[in-house]
Amino acid sequence: MAVARRLKLAGMALLLATLVGCATVGRDFATHNVDQIRIGETTRADIQDMFGEPWRTGVEDGKRTWTYGKYRWSAFGDAETTDLVVRFNSDGTVSSYVFNTTE
Repeated sequence: MAVARRLKLAGMALLLATLVGCATVGRDFATHNVDQIRIGETTRADIQDMFGEPWRTGVEDGKRTWTYGKYRWSAFGDAETTDLVVRFNSDGTVSSYVFNTTE
């Protein structure tokens, strides 16, 4: 009986470690359109058509900022991250953007 209990506890500990050892934040977005972004030309509506709703929005240095991203961490392997941060001018066109990925 003691062996069965130890095996059960070991299995539960392994399951818990697996669940705690991984985390995902954000959501997937299409990355194949990034090269179509044009500074001063692409609009917020264009960005939304290309990538959907942003995961996060905010203001940076007085400019509206949209962030698209998916971040996956694991205690058992390499992190996988993909993000796109787009900053807009007051007229709604892209002022700058940064795209990063570990893929």
